[in-house]
Amino acid sequence: MSEQLLSSRNLAFELYEVLDAEALTQRPRFAEHSRETFDAALTTARTIAEKYFAPHNRKGDENEPRYVDGHAELIPEVKPAVDAFLEAGFLNANRDFEVGGMQLPSLVSQACFAHFQAANAGTTAYPFLTMGAANLIESFGSEEQKRLFLQPMIEGRYFGTMALTEPHAGSSLADIRTRAEPAGDGSYRLKGNKIFISGGDHELSENIVHMVLAKLPDAPAGVKGISLFIVPKYLVNPDGSLGPRNDVLLAGLFHKMGWRGTTSTALNFGDNGQCVGYLVGQPHQGLACMFQMMNEARIGVGMGAVMLGYAGYLYSLEYARQRPQGRLPDNKDPHSPAVPIIEHSDVKRMLLAQKAYVEGAFDLGLYAARLFDDTHSAPDENTRQQAQELLDLLTPIVKSWPSAFCLKANELAIQILGGHGYTREYPVEQYYRDNRLNPIHEGTEGIQSLDLLGRKLAQSGGSGLKQLIRLIAGTCERASHHPNLDTLRQPLEQLVNRLQSVTLVLLGDLAQGKVAGALANSALYLKVFGHCVLGWRWLEQAIHAEVGLLKGGDRDFYQGKLQAARYFLTWEVPGCHNDLALLEARDDTCLAMQEGWF
Repeated sequence: MSEQLLSSRNLAFELYEVLDAEALTQRPRFAEHSRETFDAALTTARTIAEKYFAPHNRKGDENEPRYVDGHAELIPEVKPAVDAFLEAGFLNANRDFEVGGMQLPSLVSQACFAHFQAANAGTTAYPFLTMGAANLIESFGSEEQKRLFLQPMIEGRYFGTMALTEPHAGSSLADIRTRAEPAGDGSYRLKGNKIFISGGDHELSENIVHMVLAKLPDAPAGVKGISLFIVPKYLVNPDGSLGPRNDVLLAGLFHKMGWRGTTSTALNFGDNGQCVGYLVGQPHQGLACMFQMMNEARIGVGMGAVMLGYAGYLYSLEYARQRPQGRLPDNKDPHSPAVPIIEHSDVKRMLLAQKAYVEGAFDLGLYAARLFDDTHSAPDENTRQQAQELLDLLTPIVKSWPSAFCLKANELAIQILGGHGYTREYPVEQYYRDNRLNPIHEGTEGIQSLDLLGRKLAQSGGSGLKQLIRLIAGTCERASHHPNLDTLRQPLEQLVNRLQSVTLVLLGDLAQGKVAGALANSALYLKVFGHCVLGWRWLEQAIHAEVGLLKGGDRDFYQGKLQAARYFLTWEVPGCHNDLALLEARDDTCLAMQEGWF
């Protein structure tokens, strides 16, 4: 089947028509790049993903990592795939040329990474976790820590993890019990247990650098008492050579619904009292440090959800084109040949919904990457600050909306394949199982909704929200010059106006201390806010599709964009008004429910 991972035509549309990646080459940091170098990186990513990652996706699912003599064993295909990723330079896609990086914009690197996320979520996790851990050390580590740990990670010799969750403390990090005692030589001795640590053990690298949250003896209560530590699997000598095994024990592996190719580990730190760790940054500032990594990870999770949804959509689309079944309702001739199921209206509905979800979320994820570029390379401080404020506001949406609705796309892909979709002989059921993790890890939907409504809306005096409203208004104004888009523009304008008024009501309640009632339905607010953002991004795509048609471009492609925008803005968006009515009324159906009534 053609284009199983990602539509190259849609990718070009996003990069070069909607988000103007070429404009980034006018900035000093990206001046040595061009569309040609961007396309070369994308082609390399697609080739490696198709050759090394996709072929063992099913095998990795059917042959989970095994716990053997205290370590985790992976299928042999994982290492060549990871090595190909490293050799091509993608581990350092955004890093400077001077340190061996590709110095790509995040917009382009995220598009490169999308191919790997679609091809094999399990194998892709290992280098992705390493990138996040390396960025953390680069931002907050000492020069000695950078020399001993960051440099080998950049070189791909050491991998990294993020060790937060404990058996009794998942989302509630304030309750972690892992302790770190000063050893008197500048290092610490850690003791505690962590669970669900992705990539916590393997033989893909010389060493594994765990970024561990723990509390010092004098730590204040709650999240203000959390510190961050580097805890290597193997100790590292001052000259950079590997020392003895650290007191970090692989206690076991979890057996998951999906993402089976990635080790999910239980790690014991300090069973023998000799687990050596090194404080990163200042004492009690660990969560602030970790949030940098978590915010990057949340955007990555969102894009991962998009790509699993996208892969399912493309597979079900090709299946629907090739699978003959039944006849159209107005054909009463039983002797006529069966038609491909794509000709049936309800199958078109399911395909159109998938297209609206995955292509809308894909645009949003790349837009977030474009904002990330602006935060670092925009020519003036004001633009960089505004980009950061808008990115902070949108991060809960970028993580949670694709996790919910691209999972829904996977469900529709299974439905299109019917009984075949429910079997393991076809990949769509694995895409669903793999994607089911994304609404859970790196902050559940509930956590993201509390973050949005309880923190992000009012952050920096509401600057991010004001920016978003101005941007949506600007898009609607541009759309007004295209009469064909009136039926798309009007539902978005109605939604954003209503959403603004309800937001003011809820923020007013929060300001008055009515916290429980204001936040009780935050998940519903998150969904509506996400639909508003996605409606805006679809209207943006529709404007560019109109322009493409006027220029005589690929008619089928642009008409498909307009039809998907029409579906989202006329089928999905209007349903948000009932949700807004519940929010405005501060409906307490869920809040008032008592435990004994269940």
